[in-house]
Amino acid sequence: MELGLRGKVALVAASTEGLGFATAKALAAEGARVWIGSRDASKVTAALGRLRGEVPGASVEGAVLDVTDSGSIAAWVRSAAEAFGEGIDALVVNSGGPKPGLFADLDDAAWSGAFDLLVMSAVRLVRTSLPGLSARGGAVLVCSSTSVKEPIDGLLLSNSLRSATVAMAKTLSVELAPKGIRVNCLAPGRFATGRVERLDKATAERKGTSVEEARSRALASIALGRYGEPDEFGEAACWMLSPAASFLTGQVVALDGGQLKGSW
Repeated sequence: MELGLRGKVALVAASTEGLGFATAKALAAEGARVWIGSRDASKVTAALGRLRGEVPGASVEGAVLDVTDSGSIAAWVRSAAEAFGEGIDALVVNSGGPKPGLFADLDDAAWSGAFDLLVMSAVRLVRTSLPGLSARGGAVLVCSSTSVKEPIDGLLLSNSLRSATVAMAKTLSVELAPKGIRVNCLAPGRFATGRVERLDKATAERKGTSVEEARSRALASIALGRYGEPDEFGEAACWMLSPAASFLTGQVVALDGGQLKGSW
């Protein structure tokens, strides 16, 4: 299938590793001009090298980005415009995940930090990118979690605050539709990333078991019997951002190998 992304400009936040990197890679492979970012300049440089090595001819650039800092977001989007022009065809709203924990473990600082990381980062990324997205219509993809459909034990911050970004995305899908801007969420289940490795370890510590046992229990809950590969997420994200998905907006798509038990 031709996705129609060749020459399009795509900004991918938090994209030097994990699912963000996989999304940037899939977009680059489709011929998009991809702008990446993370807080660590050395990681940005390394990720650009990987992308150019894995996707011959890739048009990829990037800069430092701290999604919890409004000034950093503004500078990142401005630098993308200097590199690729003012128009933005695709924006991937992404960040690291907040720390795991039960209610009694989480103080005001944890809640405030997670709010900045998940909610305000999404608000600021969309707000700052909106002039570029409005130039010729575009697509916004919020990287979410299956926790917005079925809360995950031990992830109170993620369960609570990612739901706010989904509600925001749904509202924006209506508000921005007249500008030709689509807004969707992609909600991954368990993927083979460093984040999930850390969550498996945290679950094992909380339940007093081994990491292997925690992982086995998680695998048993997934219909396909395995964790997803980051490239599988990247390819799904790429399609949702592309003109091939031009009638898709306001949706939360779960990509979880059949882990969710609900019908909706």
